Amino acid sequence: MGVTPKKEAVVAEIQSWLKSAQGLVVTSYKGLNVATDTQMRRELREAGVTYKVVKNTMLRIAAKNIGIEGLETHLEGTTAIAFSATDAVAPAKILCDFMKKNKLEDAGILTIKAGILDGKVIDEKDVKALAALPSKEELIAKLLGSLNAPISNTVGILSAIIRNAVGVIAAIRDKKEKEGTAA
Repeated sequence: MGVTPKKEAVVAEIQSWLKSAQGLVVTSYKGLNVATDTQMRRELREAGVTYKVVKNTMLRIAAKNIGIEGLETHLEGTTAIAFSATDAVAPAKILCDFMKKNKLEDAGILTIKAGILDGKVIDEKDVKALAALPSKEELIAKLLGSLNAPISNTVGILSAIIRNAVGVIAAIRDKKEKEGTAA
């Protein structure tokens, strides 16, 4: 029996997610209640991260079709993927922070299975290391702060030079005025 057109369409959609993802995290969820799931999805969505429940077979076929190797060993039980087309760190960071904040990992409710970064499968430990990296916004803020400091210093120096020049000119003017009245 062949693969149905409906299943082919699902595999094609998953392949497009895998291809477009800067960062992708594969999770397992068991007993995740509706309120917690809704809150997690909201936080992911606010960061531009898509979260989808997928069938292991479909994900396995999609990964194989586009040459991603090593994912199949992580595909047992319930599986969902979180991915971002614009930020490699966001899916890992948000999921790991959410799991820690809600104590979901220790209870086995939400766990990291693996991740995909630059088309390569990474394990749970690497996903957590990725989550510990500063976000893109934090890195940009640090960079701008570093760039801004010399500019601020330069502005301070230039304004001091101008103040001093104004002071010198005023002193010369005062001296000339005194000389003019004394003569």
